[in-house]
Amino acid sequence: MKIYSYVVARDYGFAPNPFHGFCSLATCKPLVRKMASVGDFVVGITPKHDGNRICYVMEVSSKITFDDYWCGASYQNKKPRFDLSYKYAVGDNIYCKLPDGSWHQQDSHHTHEDGRPIQENIEVDTGTTESVLLGERFSYWGSEGIDIPAEFGGLRVARGHKCDFGQAFVEKFKVWFFNQERGVLGNPERWGSKGTFR
Repeated sequence: MKIYSYVVARDYGFAPNPFHGFCSLATCKPLVRKMASVGDFVVGITPKHDGNRICYVMEVSSKITFDDYWCGASYQNKKPRFDLSYKYAVGDNIYCKLPDGSWHQQDSHHTHEDGRPIQENIEVDTGTTESVLLGERFSYWGSEGIDIPAEFGGLRVARGHKCDFGQAFVEKFKVWFFNQERGVLGNPERWGSKGTFR
């Protein structure tokens, strides 16, 4: 059991996506998505200028491929829709493998405004791993991010991610997390400064 902590540089509710009953990390942070396993914890920290608060914590309950995510009946609400509310517009279920082996990138937060793919985002999201992390047990504070408890100050990270926490630290963090309120507890930070996602 490990903890992976990293900075959520831009919190739109896209990466992570805490909506529709579970938290998903399907884009960005390819090394975390590649390395994390079921039972591990992923902790997103707000940037330093925003106080290095906790944006979200999820316990990884499953790890699936992009194609499984794209086709799975339970994950269709995670596909972006711009005719509904913000939480649908920021859907992160955006990749599937085409017959020629290339990637389809759905019109989304990671494409151009007119829906054209952005190759750089495709390469970052799919180049290292095809894994999507899902968490049924999660706490997402977003713009209401909470202060990092003093005993967990080691979660702070400047860039990349950290996962070199001792088992005693992990067990203590697990107890703390299991005592937190669950679900979506605040709006994504960027929703307050942007009137629309298109």
